[in-house]
Amino acid sequence: MARQVVPKAGVRRLRNRLVLIAALALGACGSGPPKLSVEKGYIRLGAAPRLPAVAYFTIHGGTADTALIAVSSEVSIKNELHQSMQSGGMASMKPLGDVPIPAGATVAFAPGGKHLMLFDMNPGIKPGRVVTLTFTFANNQRILFDAPTIAAGAPAPAF
Repeated sequence: MARQVVPKAGVRRLRNRLVLIAALALGACGSGPPKLSVEKGYIRLGAAPRLPAVAYFTIHGGTADTALIAVSSEVSIKNELHQSMQSGGMASMKPLGDVPIPAGATVAFAPGGKHLMLFDMNPGIKPGRVVTLTFTFANNQRILFDAPTIAAGAPAPAF
């Protein structure tokens, strides 16, 4: 006659908890639809108070194409989106209009490429201060992002 082994109540509870934990962990793996977002941003202050600051950041596209049309701040008079480029061994910059943000794509604003120039910064802004940037997109969405400030020549923050 075959004997059936029935796990004790404590073992059954443990097994049930492990199954529940595994199910919850797998459920958390689904990321859902992409969301328009800004991350990894910081502002490098100018080497002197009257020199412009520059901001770098990464934008992740949402579920539909859009475009970055403006970035504003309460601590600078004028802000411009720019693109750095090299031509014939010479570095230069050109202002950008709207910057396309394709659905689900990542657009980096990084040294040597796209960036935000902040002109006429409040001279009271010192390294370590956090500045709120307001990103405005063509789909009428606005995102507030708190960007730490660093000194000119300081290493970029590690994200």
